[in-house]
Amino acid sequence: MNDNISEKDKKDWDLFINSNEKLPNKDFKHQKNKNLKIRSIDLHGYALDEANKTIENFINKAFSDNINKLIIVTGKGLHSENEKDPYVSKDLGILKYSVPEFIANNASLMSMINEISDAKIEDGGAGAFYIYLKKNLQNKFR
Repeated sequence: MNDNISEKDKKDWDLFINSNEKLPNKDFKHQKNKNLKIRSIDLHGYALDEANKTIENFINKAFSDNINKLIIVTGKGLHSENEKDPYVSKDLGILKYSVPEFIANNASLMSMINEISDAKIEDGGAGAFYIYLKKNLQNKFR
């Protein structure tokens, strides 16, 4: 490794140190934001196809309305009838597993999403999850 620092690097460092420009703090990814717009949907009782169509429309609408965070309540699948049908997957037929899988495999939806994460207990815990949407730059000035 070379211990010599070039003049260009010294000049760049001085410009950086003396600059008033602020760098984003990536440690606080989801800071409490007073302007955070949240919407939620409860998918209890939905059939799998109906839930997937509903969630696709819900995400598209929220993205166009510049919503930042979505709370998706699927339930835990405790009352699912899938265990009685040998031709249906015990896990993938349950909305808790199938809805996030549907979203993750949909490139159009994923292009609008920053992150999908587990919900806190007060928002549904294991029976819910969050979707953090990207900013919709086309609707920024609406």
